[in-house]
Amino acid sequence: MKDTFYAYIQTLQDTITAKLEEVDGKATFKEDLWKRPEGGGGRTRVIENGAVFEKGGVNISAVHGALPESMQKYFGVEDADFFACGLSLVLHPKNPMVPTVHANWRYFEMYDKEGNIVDQWFGGGQDLTPYYLFNEDAIHFHSICKKACDKHNSDFHKKYKERCDTYFWNAHRNEARGLGGLFFDYCKATEEMSMQDWYNFVTEVGNSFLEAYIPIVIRRKELPYTKEQRDWQEVRRGRYVEFNLVHDKGTLFGLRTNGRIESILMSLPPHVQWHYNHHPEKGSEEDRLLKVLANPKDWV
Repeated sequence: MKDTFYAYIQTLQDTITAKLEEVDGKATFKEDLWKRPEGGGGRTRVIENGAVFEKGGVNISAVHGALPESMQKYFGVEDADFFACGLSLVLHPKNPMVPTVHANWRYFEMYDKEGNIVDQWFGGGQDLTPYYLFNEDAIHFHSICKKACDKHNSDFHKKYKERCDTYFWNAHRNEARGLGGLFFDYCKATEEMSMQDWYNFVTEVGNSFLEAYIPIVIRRKELPYTKEQRDWQEVRRGRYVEFNLVHDKGTLFGLRTNGRIESILMSLPPHVQWHYNHHPEKGSEEDRLLKVLANPKDWV
């Protein structure tokens, strides 16, 4: 399974980066190959200062070795080895009318000292973080997520949308990071779903990403915006940074397993603002967004 999934994310990385370059029309991805001293490595691709994308990364990695002590405590195991691979992407557009997007799809195996698999699971998802709320964009993104889920289980969309809303919650701010999407983790074999079934589901979601996001980018990338709207985008980016550094399990896993710092922190935007006690004008578009973030809603 691990070889099959790693081959899949290699191809998916090629597909996504090619489409993003086409949409941007100016910048191209710079590729960086790296190795992890303890085992494995990755292929990082970053785009910067484009016509559409101010900064973004589409990264794949496959790492293995002894499970660090901090992670052994987390999983409640002793003296285990692991393999983990996945694709992770974050895109920060220049125009504040275009939402930031995040996605990742990953696979994990754990072994005893004889090399036997003692646990394995899939995880992943995709979520949207707008700075200005266009209802039709939210409906489109969630509709594509639902379509991908419904091909495999009619209960998946509701279940994983709710998990996404719960996971991407900035508890210290009491607000959602964005409009959510899908979040699933520890997807293990059961009587209802084999590991092949989970592979089929996760790759279905991965294959849906461009359909979910690119139409929104094309619809919004040429819209005019003011300096004040750009400032709001950078203030909201600060909340994005706070979530990734305080709450995100993927970031913490990378740091605890001696992951590559440049790739882990690729998700951070290049220009961010923090204002003391900042609040938008009541009844403004900025205020409307905050009201939705305080109470996540179902879009489809």
